[in-house]
Amino acid sequence: MSTGPGAASAPAPTTPTQPGPAPGSGPGRSSMFSSLKIRNYRLFFMGQVVSNTGTWMQRIAQDWLVLSLTGSSAAVGITTALQFLPMLLFGLYGGVLVDRLPKRPALMVTQSAMALSGLALAVLTLTGHVHVWHVYLAAFFVGLATVVDNPARQSFVSEMVGPEQLQNAVSLNSANFQSARLVGPAVAGLMITGVGTGWAFLANGLSFAAPIAGLLLMRARELHPVKRAPRGKGQLREGLQYVAGRPDLIWPVVLVGFIGTFGFNFPVWLSAYADNVFHVGAGGYSLLNTLMAVGSLIGALLAARRGTARMRLLIAAALAFGALEIVASAAPAYWLFAFLMVPIGIFGMTVNVTANTAVQMTTDPAMRGRVMALFMMVFMGGTPLGAPLVGWVTDRFGPQIGFALGGVFSAGAAAVIGVILARVGNLRLAVRWQRGPRLRFVPREREELAPVA
Repeated sequence: MSTGPGAASAPAPTTPTQPGPAPGSGPGRSSMFSSLKIRNYRLFFMGQVVSNTGTWMQRIAQDWLVLSLTGSSAAVGITTALQFLPMLLFGLYGGVLVDRLPKRPALMVTQSAMALSGLALAVLTLTGHVHVWHVYLAAFFVGLATVVDNPARQSFVSEMVGPEQLQNAVSLNSANFQSARLVGPAVAGLMITGVGTGWAFLANGLSFAAPIAGLLLMRARELHPVKRAPRGKGQLREGLQYVAGRPDLIWPVVLVGFIGTFGFNFPVWLSAYADNVFHVGAGGYSLLNTLMAVGSLIGALLAARRGTARMRLLIAAALAFGALEIVASAAPAYWLFAFLMVPIGIFGMTVNVTANTAVQMTTDPAMRGRVMALFMMVFMGGTPLGAPLVGWVTDRFGPQIGFALGGVFSAGAAAVIGVILARVGNLRLAVRWQRGPRLRFVPREREELAPVA
């Protein structure tokens, strides 16, 4: 990719962060869809609309096919684990590769690989030759592609839009994914019922033509390319040391890790509430997931409207997320529990988008692939690690205790990390009354010693 006159680089690393705006995060507010004015990002976004819908269709069809072939829920769990396993094993190495490679060609390769996986499953299923090990292999193969695809997509956003529009573009990406989460499963259900799972796999495989075409149609001169890291030894260790030495990076990653591990186990909790607490069946379970997706979409759109990624917003959203989980755990009626899924989705998405943007904006561009690989590995890898523990607590002590503990861990982590960031930034908590009580972190005044007489 050529460097045009509009090329920009991210701001240089800063000293330990305080709960204020992320460096380079731009002005206070922006138009909700401002980054779509950029042609390259618009092509990317439109391709992802199609591809994300196909991805959600494949997820539903894949689980249904495994259940049909084996009659085992454990087999469905194995499929999910195989898809996440490569990220846990090789995620950091994927980040090293992404920092060395040009992002656009790398994405064309990974998107093509995932398309081949969907098309292979389609052929096997439609011809009646599919076995469960085929699905396992396809899930693992998609996971391997994701090891490079995830950090490449995350870091390529800044090359398309530049630092000024990064918050907006990251938020719109999340809104895009949540919109597909509403549409994809519904379309997959109709397709599976009407013509079979094989056609859902075929639709997913063909859907990757849209993002690949978008990548091919982009104008290289309008990108904001960054200097790629040279090939060398110790780059993985260098990336870990870089994050460990930056409080403004390590603590948001740690917070996302806690929330991903203990606070995002909704498949475990919601299915238990629907089946064992409120006895509303599959329809009630589907409604809970739909309402949470609606909340996540609202949270992503609100984040797109903001022009900043503030650490204090991250901490406040994480506290609210944990507190709402604790409140929801004690909901006496299904309608109240279902209603609370919307704000839980809003604050959960706010945590995700704010942490993602803050980490990207404060990372040296040459390190962005490795840092985002660590971020995604911690966030995505935490849930399958925490799910067995959360599932055991839920089975042993009941859904209410399991859900409440998830909220306690999330809110507790937010509170502790908020205090740590305040101390690192030499801040104190101030309470002001402005049409109601408002909590703010303000600089701690240095006390000068009085002269000795």
